[in-house]
Amino acid sequence: MSVRDLTILGCSGQQPTRYRNHGAYLLRWNNEGLLFDPGEGTQRQFIHANIAPTCITRIFVSHFHGDHCLGLGSILMRLNLDKVRHTIHCYYPKSGKKYFDHLRYGTIYHDTISVQEHPVDKDGIVHDDGRFVVEAAFLEHGIDNVAWRITEPDSRKFDKEKLLQCGVSGPKVRELEEKGMLVVNGKTVSIDDVSRIRKGDAFAMIMDTRKCPQTIEIAQGAKMLLCESTYLDRHRELAYQHYHLTAKQAAEIAKEAQVQQLILSHFSARYLDLNEFVEESRSIFPNSDVGCDFKQFPFPKGVVA
Repeated sequence: MSVRDLTILGCSGQQPTRYRNHGAYLLRWNNEGLLFDPGEGTQRQFIHANIAPTCITRIFVSHFHGDHCLGLGSILMRLNLDKVRHTIHCYYPKSGKKYFDHLRYGTIYHDTISVQEHPVDKDGIVHDDGRFVVEAAFLEHGIDNVAWRITEPDSRKFDKEKLLQCGVSGPKVRELEEKGMLVVNGKTVSIDDVSRIRKGDAFAMIMDTRKCPQTIEIAQGAKMLLCESTYLDRHRELAYQHYHLTAKQAAEIAKEAQVQQLILSHFSARYLDLNEFVEESRSIFPNSDVGCDFKQFPFPKGVVA
């Protein structure tokens, strides 16, 4: 089975600290590597995390403030250096196209990789390739800023005991899967008699926004929500002033959206101890944690519905 986990490559806000790099988040899922908001130093963070950047297949940029994109150019250059042959899909707000180009072509290098751009200018589904559905929601941050939701397709899980009871085995299982119905020993067997649907898991990422209805909508029912919590609630006015969230507000979003797990990140450099973020969030949404640099969170396959 392929690796399924979220690796925090950096969790700081605009200003990195001695122990927290600019934000960057790698979700390894279904043999793909989804990299979100690669800030400055992301290439080096891969080395410390002992993960090869060649696993990257998709890059998502929420917006073009530096702490969310300054590592983009070096990551693309690294993938050139490693001569990756697969296409790199890049998703970003369309209004930031010129910044994407500046970052991608900011220095001289031999451009060999295949990059497919997906500039986004409206809410909703922006890409569906059969492996993942990518959805976008524009947030409240003063500039165009996108929250992302990634969902895998539903899958069917066969029940071995029911297959045996109905006399379906070997090549007949594939035939039943293709046709939906078979006659076995004079009895009609429907695929629904011997299997169940497993709903595809969903991951949502929300960075740099005030609390707004879009945050609830994009995160609704997600297996995991990665959410900024730049401030503690005692600094709520600062959060509002700078278009950010507090840990309490992130927890409220997770609770209202009925997600399964909340990971907090994008912490202001003013805070040295992140335990307060955990305490504040868990008082509202118990299944919360802080995404410290290099921490990994399992993203296991969901149960059959």
